[in-house]
Amino acid sequence: MCFKILGTGSAHPEHTATNDDLSKVMDTSDEWITSHTGVKSRYVCTTETISDVAEAAGKAALENAGVKASELDGIICTTIRGDYFTPSLACVLQERLGARCPAFDMNAACTGFLYALDTAAGFFARGRVKKMLIVSCENMSKLLDWKDRTTCVLFGDGAGAVVLGEGDSLLSINISARGSRETMYIPNVNGNSPFNKAPCPPTALFWHGHDVYRFAITQMTAELKKAVANAGLKEDDLTWVLPHQANLRIIDSLKKRFDIPDERFLVNIQRYGNISSAAIPILMNEENRKGTFKRGDILGLVAFGGGLTSGACVIRWG
Repeated sequence: MCFKILGTGSAHPEHTATNDDLSKVMDTSDEWITSHTGVKSRYVCTTETISDVAEAAGKAALENAGVKASELDGIICTTIRGDYFTPSLACVLQERLGARCPAFDMNAACTGFLYALDTAAGFFARGRVKKMLIVSCENMSKLLDWKDRTTCVLFGDGAGAVVLGEGDSLLSINISARGSRETMYIPNVNGNSPFNKAPCPPTALFWHGHDVYRFAITQMTAELKKAVANAGLKEDDLTWVLPHQANLRIIDSLKKRFDIPDERFLVNIQRYGNISSAAIPILMNEENRKGTFKRGDILGLVAFGGGLTSGACVIRWG
């Protein structure tokens, strides 16, 4: 016994920052951002906390699933940073929802949602749970150097969520990691210990763009092909592909490596930017609410992220 998706939800901050807005505070333009990333706008937190956005997404998913918080047997949150080191974002969310179940966070960067699905599959396989909530929520705007146009124009804030129940919809899943700290990292806060003599770099994302791009294409291709093969399917059996929304150029390159029509690759990066682990569940919720997915559709999910991490899964809808 594994799981099926009972419902989806998502939420985002109220404020939208367009490319034209960014051009007023840094040396960039709508043309440059669009041509290099595909992003036209993104949502950024102003008065909202990450806990606020996670709560809204979780409630939306529970309502869509017709499940009460009291029925949950577990909550997993994926995030690079919550509002606190402790308690975890999942524990904050548990309290806000009124749930009474184990709750914990995971950090696998942009691959976090897939890591959480694989973890949840283990709970279902052991008969430990009947219903679980996964909320992937990211506040990337607080982790960027807003003077670096090569990174800050890519990212946004938001949350996506799914409610899982017992079923047999997960056809295959694989996750992996290739430790590479220097390729992409965000330094932690250093505090004010009088004994600390270590250098204190700013808490902002840094990456080697070409290395990240090369890893993304190579590893997402390998991960999705492996997941399709392990499910006993052919590439063309995928009804829809939900790739991590990192950069439109990466998605376009990914399309060329599969025997799948381009229109089956779903994209919303234009309006959201890269929201790390929240990108795929937000995309899933949008398409679910639009009625894109039909019962029996085969979905391929694939992502890469800092770590470096990667993964893919194949899910039957409905």
